[in-house]
Amino acid sequence: MTNAPVQAQAAPQASDQYVQSLARGLAVIRAFDTDHAVMTLTEVAARTDLTRATARRFLHTLVELGYVRTDGKTFALTAKVLQLGYAYLSGLSLPQLAQPHLEELSLKLGESTSAAVLDGTDIAYIARVTTRRIMNVGITVGTRFPAYATSMGRVLLAALSPDELKAYLAAADIKPLTPRALGTAKELLAVLGVVRAQGWCLLDEELELGLMSVAAPVYDGPSKVAAAVNVSLQAQSVAAQPDPDAYLAAVSREIVATAKLVSADLSAKR
Repeated sequence: MTNAPVQAQAAPQASDQYVQSLARGLAVIRAFDTDHAVMTLTEVAARTDLTRATARRFLHTLVELGYVRTDGKTFALTAKVLQLGYAYLSGLSLPQLAQPHLEELSLKLGESTSAAVLDGTDIAYIARVTTRRIMNVGITVGTRFPAYATSMGRVLLAALSPDELKAYLAAADIKPLTPRALGTAKELLAVLGVVRAQGWCLLDEELELGLMSVAAPVYDGPSKVAAAVNVSLQAQSVAAQPDPDAYLAAVSREIVATAKLVSADLSAKR
């Protein structure tokens, strides 16, 4: 997962509204992540599926603009990149509201906690409290995963209207990511029905083997789901509990309670 190319989105058919150079420049920025914080020109070209000459032009343009720094051999993002997403994140107000509640829950359970929103067919992380790294892929604010394969994504999908869910299913590429994962739209719909009925979601090693998570919805007002929060768990640690089912039930109650606290704060700002 960490070495997959970060390609620019294919240009729409018969459209003059698509700026390929902008798409490629954004792909270069997105190529940098926790596992690829510093890269050579060759590595950036490989990650973006661009030629070395093209990657060089984009990198040096970004250096001139202040978004990338270089020592002449390697490249890395600068803090100025944060400006690109600041308006969106600050406008939500969710990160600031969720963060203290996530920190409190993380301290109470000794586990990593997160908040995310639905963005197209993916979830995008908007807040994160990390106790230790339990995934092969490092998760930070801005990290994206397919919604269907995550606990927060399923909570958010369960809140969609029938028409919105139909549009999502038409756009999403649903396939199993682990041997334990669902892989069809029919299976996903059945799971979403359970999530909708119980008000929270348990994901059991479907995004990555060894990883479990429990998520609950954050409401903006009485019925609008604006985000989701979750707790990440190690499957091995859960199995080592005297009563794993009772432990997961307790965690689900805690994440639902945290989601309600964030919801109350969000609704109070209306």
